[in-house]
Amino acid sequence: MKIALFGASGRVGQAFLKLAGNDEQLDIYALLRSPNNKIGLPKERIVIGNARCREHVKEIMKDAQIVISCLGTDGDDTLSAAMTHILAIMQEQHIQRVITIGTAGILNSRIEPGKYRFETNESKRKLTRAAKEHAKVYEMLRASSLDWTIICPTYLPDGEETGEYRAERNVLPVEGKMITVGDTAAFLYHELLTGNYIGCRAGLAY
Repeated sequence: MKIALFGASGRVGQAFLKLAGNDEQLDIYALLRSPNNKIGLPKERIVIGNARCREHVKEIMKDAQIVISCLGTDGDDTLSAAMTHILAIMQEQHIQRVITIGTAGILNSRIEPGKYRFETNESKRKLTRAAKEHAKVYEMLRASSLDWTIICPTYLPDGEETGEYRAERNVLPVEGKMITVGDTAAFLYHELLTGNYIGCRAGLAY
């Protein structure tokens, strides 16, 4: 199974590769901006380019069955720009499955129904630019006919996988405060194998 991976050099992307990189059933190909990034994949499975460039996105997605995006917001609209290319190419190449890493800010608010968490006092973050960019991607996926999942961790410190976390559809688990990069990557790997959260935002926390 060929997987096109975006954001492989980020924290969750690297942790995911540690878990899934040796799975013989998965052929993971990654798009990287710099040849100096050491992510543990053979050179023939790496494309050097930029997710904002349609041709680079198309190259990494050739013959893929699943797309995984661990891209961050990068301080601009890179995330939504990349997703625009990804969705168009998925349609062209008849790829149905996509899993992305989002943020807990785009989960449904428990205290103000009909709003995202980042739009309410439920979210402790004062800056909303990144959450708005993630929300744009969510709305793009929701409007598609794809089998999509957005994994939405709350506060995300470095740390290893413990396997002891909570996941809930479209909302953050009650009193959820944090989840490590390792456990977020573990959930991503499990979702890749199971597809338990297709068509959902998965809220993650301890």
